[in-house]
Amino acid sequence: MNMKKIALTFIFYWVCLCSVFSQTPNAKGLKDYYKDYFPIGVAVAPRMMEAGAEADLILAQFNSMTAENAMKMGPIHPEENRYNWEPADKIAEFAVKNGLKLRGHTLCWHTQTPNWLFVDSEGKQVSRDVLLARMKKHIFEVVNRYKGAIYAWDVVNEAVPDGGTEIYRKTKFYEIIGEDYIELVFRYAHEADPNAQLFYNDYNTENKEKREKIYQLVKGLKEKGVPIHGVGLQGHWSLYEPTAQELEESITKFASLGLKVQITELDVSVYSKEHESRERKGNDKAEFTPAMNDKQAAHYKMLFEIFRKHKDKISGVTFWNLSDKSSWLDNFPVRGRKDFPLLFDQNYQPKKAFWEVVKF
Repeated sequence: MNMKKIALTFIFYWVCLCSVFSQTPNAKGLKDYYKDYFPIGVAVAPRMMEAGAEADLILAQFNSMTAENAMKMGPIHPEENRYNWEPADKIAEFAVKNGLKLRGHTLCWHTQTPNWLFVDSEGKQVSRDVLLARMKKHIFEVVNRYKGAIYAWDVVNEAVPDGGTEIYRKTKFYEIIGEDYIELVFRYAHEADPNAQLFYNDYNTENKEKREKIYQLVKGLKEKGVPIHGVGLQGHWSLYEPTAQELEESITKFASLGLKVQITELDVSVYSKEHESRERKGNDKAEFTPAMNDKQAAHYKMLFEIFRKHKDKISGVTFWNLSDKSSWLDNFPVRGRKDFPLLFDQNYQPKKAFWEVVKF
């Protein structure tokens, strides 16, 4: 091979190599593209705080985190007189050390709540006063421990039912305390940390009927002077929903109350909406097809166009999990069915959707 061919071959491979590196997420992260818009967050597990590919990806891409499970009541307070601080502490320490904002999730939720909360030593249901005292103690213990590290809390999670006309989901909290349990836990959280931003968080916020119920709930809290600062739109969506109009209506409706809006648990499933699809279908295969790739990229593009348009109302966007390697949707609603809902693939590389999100 003559010197000219060698030189041309070298140039060719150099160009290819540069092209590969220009497509890696490490050069410029989501947080950098969106620095003039809003923080970009990710739901994390304690294992991700250890040195390795996941920690590197978090630091390269995100400037905010949420503990996916470690701060929920069941995991952090499994017994009345025992707290399991280590997993949550690990996440909080990583955030503080690396200068990441940290959201707390969640103080009051009817799921992943330990059974001891609702019963006495004989297994009988406790009174309203006992349950309120237990909730206040829990909130004060948890919120005070992370005061200064956590800037915002999902105080109440998913308290509104999907169907029907009633505003309140019939949970143990509602059954034992009554509808004012929501007001009271917000007041407890504010008393514990007056500087924390307090959110009501829910899914299906783009559904017209449920959105109206959530609106009436938070409007009522505002009118009572309850310290609520924002609404979290979870954003567990799919290739097929929501529409741009539905999303915009949700953002503007809640913002009209003077509340902050955050997208708190964003992912875009390649299957039909996860809260409605409960059984495996014959065509549900663990395969991320080119058609799915294109459709997902287009959907993410639309979502972030809306987010950017309303940057004056949106104070944060958080993805629910880091990459397609591990997503809660791999086991919900169909156990063991692989999903591909995020911007990074199973090898932590950016997908087509990533480039659509940062191309503006």
